[in-house]
Amino acid sequence: MSTTTHTHLLRPLNLGFTTLRNRVVMGSMHTGLEDRYYNYPKLAAYFRERARGGVGLIVTGGISPDRRGWLLPFGGTLNSFFDLANHRLVTRAVHEEGGKILMQILHSGRYGYQPFVVSASAIKSPISKFKPRPLSERGIASTIHDYVRCAKLAQDADYDGVEIMGSEGYLLNQFLCKRTNQRTDDWGGSIENRMRLPLEIVRQVREAVGRKFILMYRISILDLVDGGNSWEEVVQVAQALEQAGVTIFNTGVGWHEARIPTIVTSVPRAAFASVAARLKASVKVPVVASNRINMPDEAEAMIASGQVDMVSMARPFLADAEFVNKVATGRVDEINTCIGCNQACLDHTFANQRASCLVNPRAGHETELVYRKTTQPRRVAVVGAGPAGMSAATVAAECGHEVTLFESSDSIGGQFKVAMRVPGKEEFAQTLRYFARHIELLGVKLVLNQRVTRAQLLAEGFDEVILATGIVPRKPSIEGVDHPKVLSYLDVLQGKVTPGKQVAIIGAGGIGFDVAEFLLHDPAISLPVSIERWCQEWGVDLQAQANGGLVAPAPPEPYRQLFLLQRKAGKPGAGLGKTSGWVHRAVLQRNDVKMLSGVAYERIDDAGLHISVDGMPRVLPVDHVVLCAGQESLAELMPDTKAQATPGEPRFHRIGGAALATELDAKRAIREGAVLAARL
Repeated sequence: MSTTTHTHLLRPLNLGFTTLRNRVVMGSMHTGLEDRYYNYPKLAAYFRERARGGVGLIVTGGISPDRRGWLLPFGGTLNSFFDLANHRLVTRAVHEEGGKILMQILHSGRYGYQPFVVSASAIKSPISKFKPRPLSERGIASTIHDYVRCAKLAQDADYDGVEIMGSEGYLLNQFLCKRTNQRTDDWGGSIENRMRLPLEIVRQVREAVGRKFILMYRISILDLVDGGNSWEEVVQVAQALEQAGVTIFNTGVGWHEARIPTIVTSVPRAAFASVAARLKASVKVPVVASNRINMPDEAEAMIASGQVDMVSMARPFLADAEFVNKVATGRVDEINTCIGCNQACLDHTFANQRASCLVNPRAGHETELVYRKTTQPRRVAVVGAGPAGMSAATVAAECGHEVTLFESSDSIGGQFKVAMRVPGKEEFAQTLRYFARHIELLGVKLVLNQRVTRAQLLAEGFDEVILATGIVPRKPSIEGVDHPKVLSYLDVLQGKVTPGKQVAIIGAGGIGFDVAEFLLHDPAISLPVSIERWCQEWGVDLQAQANGGLVAPAPPEPYRQLFLLQRKAGKPGAGLGKTSGWVHRAVLQRNDVKMLSGVAYERIDDAGLHISVDGMPRVLPVDHVVLCAGQESLAELMPDTKAQATPGEPRFHRIGGAALATELDAKRAIREGAVLAARL
């Protein structure tokens, strides 16, 4: 068996009264399963797989200490003896696999999507329609009591400790910062007063649970909002909390309302590690680094250098429950890497849906999407090695079928090969590395450079044929669409053509935004961008000298002048992901991209693109026009559904773009491939 080189990451951590088996924390990630008692068996199965996968310490999704702290109406709450049985399903599952688990206590404050919201002051948040009531002195005392009761019940439920959520702009963060704490009593004003609530909660929780119970506090080390705390205030709060009884500090970055991205794929890996290291230098208890740590090399380097004591990875454990075991046995190349897309996790959470993972659709569905070994192996042909085809082929092989994967090009990946060329999406290459290794390990027969025919599929005697042939770009009906100025987005992203300095993009969906970001990037600047350059572009001061770490951004000059156009009225990019779409729009706005809606396309000629907007004609004197105007399914191998099936012929299936040609949807494609293959 292979051995690991990540020895520091896998070294146990002795907390005095208990020992963690390694330095890896599975950070809190709300799945939606926490909110309903009947989903706790599913939640237990979800955590069991991660504990079996070797993670040292697990933190649950946020559980509210009382009704006022709900994220959603009737959200996950622990405030009664009657809740204990459900939570014990979770703790028992983790402990049976040798792991340890903390329950996160999260009071939403003004972020709650329910009418009982409270905060330090009556200042409405931009992410909830409900204006909070300011907590009275009595309300503050009641809230402290509820935290203590919740922690004691967590102890009774056999959790190894609790994490108190004090970052990301939730209630305790709201009390800590002048942005949301405008009180004039003893709970507002100076930092000494503003930190009284978290300090009293930690002090009284520690007194209630005793010394042999982990109390992790998630502290905001960079607020990244106007009115956020300075670094001196962060350190003052941390040192006071340490004295009050904190066992471990986990680090949080940015409020949910911050206009600085902190976890999307365009944020450089381990961008905030240096800030966590500064906190470690200021306290004596262990410190955990978090945010955009998705592979073991960065984690190992941070711990080996003494920057931090542990690393927190939440979404990477959605992507791969076996992450730690693969590291421990020298199989890093087999890790299914989190690509930071947020499409199936945070986007689902904010839409009140169950969280899962784009690259691992089993996440959150462990009891429903099961890859069982078949008792009747079948010969399966998968045509197309894009996201849908790779998913179907590997799951079918994992279930014991004999699989052949056909691909007309010289490599696997399909649209992912294109996507990973877009600035900020370089992580998509990790998914291709994972699938390539998985295909090899599972014995899938990979046939490249072959455009397979239906006759060939019939002749080779397959039992099942899965068409994952994807899409072809649609050519819109515009006069002059064959003009030399007109380019395909595929040719642009694949580097087959180089557009001029002025470009119009027809289509403002996800592909249009990707093409715009690609064309804005100066090819002389290597990708991914450095942490320093990213901080300059977004206006982040990692020293947090004032104002929560915000400074004036200093982005480079736009590399091209772009026009991003769409036929329909409304905001361009309205269909982009909730947690990442605003980032893409901000990049384009910062680079002065002209985004136009309600556009009628008249013609394309030597003068450029002729359009009309609200009935007013206009000519865009561009060098090139890039078409991102939709796709059509490529399903020519699919038999006529009206024709009578010939006995002995294989069953044909369509998945991904071959089944439905909407905006490119890797989440749907990978899930469809997995679900179909698991049911063969």
